[in-house]
This record gives sequence, C-alpha cells and structure tokens, in this order.
Amino acid sequence: MTTVTREYRTVRQIIGPLMLVEGVEGITYGELTDIKLSDGSMRRGRVLEVSGDKAMVQVFEGTSGLSPQDVRVKFLGKGIELGVSTDMLGRVFDGFGRPVDGGPPIIPEKWLNVNGNPLNPYARDYPNEFIQTGISTIDLLNTLVRGQKLPIFSGSGLPHSRLAAQIARQATVLKTGEKFAVVFAAMGITFEEAEFFIADFRRTGAIERSVLFRNLADDPPIERIAVPRMALTTAEYLAYEKDMHVLVILTDLTNYCEALSEISAARKEVPGRRGYPGYLYTDLSTLYERAGRIKGKTGSITQIPVLTMPEDDKTHPIPDLTGYITEGQIILHRGLHAQGIYPPVDVLPSLSRLKDKGIGAGKTREDHADVMNQLYSAYARGKNAKELAVVLGESALSDVDLLFVKFADAFEDRFVRQGEDENRSIEDSLRIGWDLLAMLPRNELKRVRDAWIEKYYPKQSATA
Repeated sequence: MTTVTREYRTVRQIIGPLMLVEGVEGITYGELTDIKLSDGSMRRGRVLEVSGDKAMVQVFEGTSGLSPQDVRVKFLGKGIELGVSTDMLGRVFDGFGRPVDGGPPIIPEKWLNVNGNPLNPYARDYPNEFIQTGISTIDLLNTLVRGQKLPIFSGSGLPHSRLAAQIARQATVLKTGEKFAVVFAAMGITFEEAEFFIADFRRTGAIERSVLFRNLADDPPIERIAVPRMALTTAEYLAYEKDMHVLVILTDLTNYCEALSEISAARKEVPGRRGYPGYLYTDLSTLYERAGRIKGKTGSITQIPVLTMPEDDKTHPIPDLTGYITEGQIILHRGLHAQGIYPPVDVLPSLSRLKDKGIGAGKTREDHADVMNQLYSAYARGKNAKELAVVLGESALSDVDLLFVKFADAFEDRFVRQGEDENRSIEDSLRIGWDLLAMLPRNELKRVRDAWIEKYYPKQSATA
C-alpha cells in the first residue's frame, strides 16, 4: 500500500505549540507531518484535529522561531509508528523510540502503530496467575496477578521511584522456564531521576531483561503523550508475538495528564474537572486497557502505573479516574514515610481486586488467603485501639487491646518495613505473617481455619 504525501504552504496561524493549516484534503487524525523551515531545518508534528479543509497540527519540538509564511508542511499519510525487535531488551530510548544510550540503532522486525490494535473483549482471558514482586505488602496482602493493572498512588516526596525500580528489578513469575520482561516508561522526570533508574537497572543486571523509555521534564509535551504508547506497543509485541510475560511500569502518570491539559489549553478546549480535559477518562482508559491476557496466547501484559496525587488528595481527577479503570491501588502513606518505614505502603486502604484469583494452593500457598484476612483484621483492630488510647489513655484499653496495639507496631516494623534490596519470597512473607500472628492468643485468630493453625502456627508460641 502506497502512502500519499501532500505538501502545503497554507499555514494561517501559529498558537503556542499548534499551527493551523488551511486548504488541506485527505488528511486524517493522528497523521504525522514534516515541517520544513526557511533555513532548511526540519521539525515533526502530528494532526490533532481536522475540520473541513482545515487541520490543526501540533509541532513536537515547539513553534519558537516559526512564522506562517516561511513554513512548508508535508503530511506523511501515516500515524506514529515504532520499529520493534527483541534487540530492544537492555536498551534505553527517548519518547519517540530513538536510542539514547549510545548504542546502535535498532533494526526493526516490524513497524507497529503506537495506538495498538483494538482487542475483542471476548478474546480476553481472566488474570489468575501470581506475580512475585518480592515486597511483602504487595505479595501477601495486595497480590499482583498476571494480566492485572494495579496502580501505585503516591505523593510528592514519597519514595515511589525507588519502589518502582525495586519492583522492576525483583518481579518474576514463579513458573520455571517462562520468559519475563519489564518495560519501564518514565515521563516528565528530572535528569537525576532518569540517571537513578538507568544506573539502578545496570547495577543489578535487571537492564538485560528491560526496555526503558525516558522523557525528561524539559522535553516537549507531545513526546510525553507518546511515551506510554511506545512502551505499551513494545510490551504488546514482546507478549503476543514473542510469548513473554511483560510487566509495564509507567511513572509518573500525573506528568502525562499535565501534558494532556497543556495541549488541551492550547487547543482552547472547554476544560473539565480542575482544568483537565473532559476526555481524561477516555484517554487514560486507552492506556490502562492495553493490559491483560489473550486466549490462545502464552504472553501477558501486567501494568503498574505510578502517579503522585496532588496535595495527597485521593479525590483528585487523576487518581479518581485511575481507580475507576484499574483493578485496585497500592497507596503510599506520608506518616509511615515520616517514621522511616520503607516502602511506606498504607495497607488498610490499599486493594487488589483480583488477588483472590491468583493465590492459594498450587499458586502461592494454601494458607495465603486466611493469613491475609487475619493480618488485615488484626492490624485494623490495633490501629483503632491506638486511636482510642490517644483519646482515653492506655489505661482504658483491655489487655487484649494492648496486645493488638503491640501487634500493629510490630506489623509496621517487621512486615511493612523491608530493605530496598530485600527480595522476599512469598514463603518468607507468610513466615513473617505467622510470626506476627503468634503475638496474639490462638482464640483471637478467628479468620484462620484450625487446620492451618495446627500446620503453620509457630510451635514455640503454641502455649500462648
């Protein structure tokens, strides 16, 4: 199929990063353009809107120094494409898929449109296999399942970058012989953060099974919008054509949404909630819904989007809409961070909606669900007792309540807290869980069946 390219000199207006071209025909939404300046230099752009014979083009590199009469715009007849290959593993790319690690260019096995192919919902397979991240609060309490999308809700100044890097390093599927890869996309981050991720991956050797896309804070907003789509296109290729299990980590989605807002303002669109575009939900769903498994395909795509909640506000449009689309959330807590606990995961409001499908005998361990429920229950009771003690004083608490207070403190110190390089297996997490439950009288373990207590309850505490 031959693509038709047309060149126009009918630029009528330039507003911010946008230019209006008149008298066009046969132009489609998302089409790429080459913009030639009077000095012979080139810039790239993309069609944002078509109305009759007018097209709105967004210039990737910005419009500074452009004047309408000196510009020629060539429409290329195709959308943004990414050349994909298994050689991308171990490499670092910019927002447009160009290598930035000093290595040779990628020789693509095929070219794919970054918007992906539509997926028939009937073809989806249900996520039901456990992914081990090595982090107890996720593996045991908010289990990540293969094909799931599980976001991390963080706040400014919290260690979400370190947590994302740790998950990328440690995540694995327990079945032996299955190929696992990580696609890591960083949007709107500082150069220092970008170097941290790349250096961390190289230090631990995780880079060998990873593809990194990075977009810096001073890069154009249009590139920021392209980054997650580049990452997901790479993931789809590795998962569905190379039978790999791919974990996609997108950080920070807040920067992505800010770029959307910036472009929306330049287009003079009517803003929605808090100034974000009215189509924010739709746009985010085009990213998140590219996770999952397909019937008849070995590979899968699991997503962990990371976002910082402005002012730690869960009702802000970005975490709010993300929570609607995705299957749960891991929430980081500023209070735990202030206590020096890493990772500062707030267990009680965190949730993984698909965890029940990925745990139990043959997947993790038979007692997993009971231990998880009991830990949740005991920690919640301990937290309530602590709040009561603040109001009424410790003397108002019963002996059992005081035990639960001790349990809550020990839970945060021994279970939630773990080292940045500490990779706990699910057995390690369960062992720590049982050790903590041994602090409580056996008659208080109402959510664990007797058979598991007999089998796993630490023997030295059996007299408690």
